[in-house]
Amino acid sequence: VQLQASGGGLVQAGESLRLSCTTSESIRSINVLGWYRQAPGKQRDLVASIFNGGTTSYAASVKGRFTISRDNAKNTVYLQMDKVKPDDTAVYYCNTVGIIRYSWGKGTQVTVSS
Repeated sequence: VQLQASGGGLVQAGESLRLSCTTSESIRSINVLGWYRQAPGKQRDLVASIFNGGTTSYAASVKGRFTISRDNAKNTVYLQMDKVKPDDTAVYYCNTVGIIRYSWGKGTQVTVSS
């Protein structure tokens, strides 16, 4: 079972993008979900996470620009990306945080031009 990420694309610096991540399984029982990204030649890093109660956490590089949210009824996690920068260029994935529960899948490519 995978969490399928979508919504990526080519955008210019300063623009916005919203990513979605869905699964056929219920996410209600999953305490923490997160968005990760992997740039070419770099490791995959966690950029945002959200608890079931709504508490969020962000990497310093995206804090104040990205917003993570979840809709348990739709089994979907979102990542609102505002004021994007070229350094945000990466493949974005979602998964559980801590113990990885799902296979990673293809992710969704985000490319930010300057």
